[in-house]
This record gives sequence, structure tokens and C-alpha cells, in this order.
Amino acid sequence: MPIPAISPTANAELSVALDRSINNKTKPLGSLGILETLAKQIGLIQGTAALSIREPAILVFAGDHGVVAEGVSAYPQDVTWQMVENFLAQGAAINVFARQNACALHVVDAGVNHAFGARDGLHDRKVANGTRNFAQEPAMTPQQCAAALEHGMALASDLPGNVVGFGEMGIGNTTAAAALMHKLTGIPVALCVGAGTGLSSEGVLHKQRVIEAAVEKHAAATAPLDVLATFGGFEIAMMAGAMLKAAEQRQVLLIDGFIVTSALLVAARLQPAILDYCVFAHCSDESGHKAMLDNLGERALLNLGLRLGEGTGCALALPLLRAAVNFVNQMATFESAQVSEKSE
Repeated sequence: MPIPAISPTANAELSVALDRSINNKTKPLGSLGILETLAKQIGLIQGTAALSIREPAILVFAGDHGVVAEGVSAYPQDVTWQMVENFLAQGAAINVFARQNACALHVVDAGVNHAFGARDGLHDRKVANGTRNFAQEPAMTPQQCAAALEHGMALASDLPGNVVGFGEMGIGNTTAAAALMHKLTGIPVALCVGAGTGLSSEGVLHKQRVIEAAVEKHAAATAPLDVLATFGGFEIAMMAGAMLKAAEQRQVLLIDGFIVTSALLVAARLQPAILDYCVFAHCSDESGHKAMLDNLGERALLNLGLRLGEGTGCALALPLLRAAVNFVNQMATFESAQVSEKSE
């Protein structure tokens, strides 16, 4: 399966032009802080000093996980399909925030253990009715993993805009994400696991032990795609594919929380240049996400104590992207406003 080719965004001439545009606005140098860094990143991604936010979209991928049989979640597996129904009924947090911020929302059945039938607003890309239990056997076959990646690439190809955010839903997917984090970063499992949907301290310790035993059982899985197939989920693999394709298309990638970042870890091991295209919406309150971001050498825009998933952080960060673009496009320069510049 061919992996999309991603070009680094580095462009010395454009970088100088963007710096000049940003620095000539009627403000002290650097006074808009991270918004200035963000504006420059968007310009380098888009290959122009005329920045734009056009038809932003969030893809929410849903899938079930066989590892829930090990008692790693505080909620039953049925909550996955029930929450998909909530998305379709416009009743979830991501519906509210996406609508509030004029962002298209696409809900994807990547592998939910439920028959939805043909539904308005639901992209049916079901690979299977959930992964297998990775505590006992690999979560996916190589063929299933490849199919999920390809579905994600195809979904990203169909998006008309230049900003795409990523969200997820799947009972048990913090366990999969923690396993991926450990395998791809080498960070000890104890520092990767968290409460997920609300486990007690005893539950978190049990989840840690399940992952540690599975990691020992599947020690031979070391290459990124092997790790993904062994420990991942259909929604995580589909996200990774969509991220790779979106970056190839030079779209801005809005990265949500812990599970979404685990998908990015896979994508970044396959194509390191993808990080040039990523805006990290927020630092999740889920244990391990800060360590993930540190491992990638990245900083999040927001820290609101969120740990919901669904792409909610992406929707909440979208106004900051618009602010970064708008100040570059709409603020006066010292010359046009006839404002004196800083004295030498």
C-alpha cells in the first residue's frame, strides 16, 4: 500500500515574506505571541502570504475494540454506537461546537459493533464489527489495517476545504492509544495509561497490566504499521490514513487529544514531515497526552482540562486559526495607518 508523499513546508523566501507581513502590523514585535507563530505556519502550509480558512471540517471516526473484554473501560461497549446515534441526532458536544464555529462535521463508522443501516450524515466505512482483543491476538490483520488506512485517505481526498480536524469515539480506545504510545515512544506503560472514561485507580492499574502483558506477548511488532495492526483500532488507523492524505494535499491538520495524537504518532513515524502540517488544538487532561506532545516536540494551543474526545478541542481551537489568518489579512501596517514605528 503506497503511503502518501509529504513535502516539508520549509520555504526560505516565503518565510521572509511572512515575517515581514506579520512584523509590519500595527503592534510591537511578537506581541500576538502564538498567533504569530500559527499564522506563519498556516502560510507555509498553504504556500502563500495570502492566508485563508476555507470550508473547515472535522472527521469523527468511531470504532469498537475487542480489548474491552479485559475490563479496561468504565463503560460498556454499547456506548460507542449509542454515541454515534447522538452525533447523528446533533446532540453531542462536538455537534454544538462544530455548529457554533461554522465547521462541517463528518461522522464515520470505521468499525462499530452495530448495524446502523444507511443513514443520513453517516459515512459507512466499516472494516469489521470492532477489532479483536489484542490481549489475546493482534487487533487487526494486516489487510484490515491497510483497508482502514485506505478508507481514511479516500475520505480526506473528498474534503473541499483547507483545514481538517480529527476526532474519535470508541469505548476502549484509550487502552489502544496507550499501547501505541508505549510502543512508538518507549515511554513506560505506567506513564501512558490514564482513567479514560473514568476508571478508578485500581482500574487504571488493571489497564496498565493488561497492556504490559500484551506488549510482552506481541514483542515482535516493532515497525509502525505492525504496531498499528497489533494494538490499534479501526478508527485510529483510519485517522492515520486521513492525516497522511490531508498533509499530502497541504491542508492544515487540527489534532485533538490523546487518541487522535496516537494516530498521529503512527503517521509521523511513517512520514515525519507531517508534523509541519499539524496544529495541536489542546493538551488533554488524559494522563499521557502531555508526554506524547513532549515526545513530538510540540506545544498545544489550549489547555482547558478537556478529556472528552470527539474532536471537541479542534472545534474550540478553530477561532484561534481564524484570528491568526484575519490579523494578517486585515490589520493595518504602520505605513498604511500612519502610525510611528519603534524608535531605534
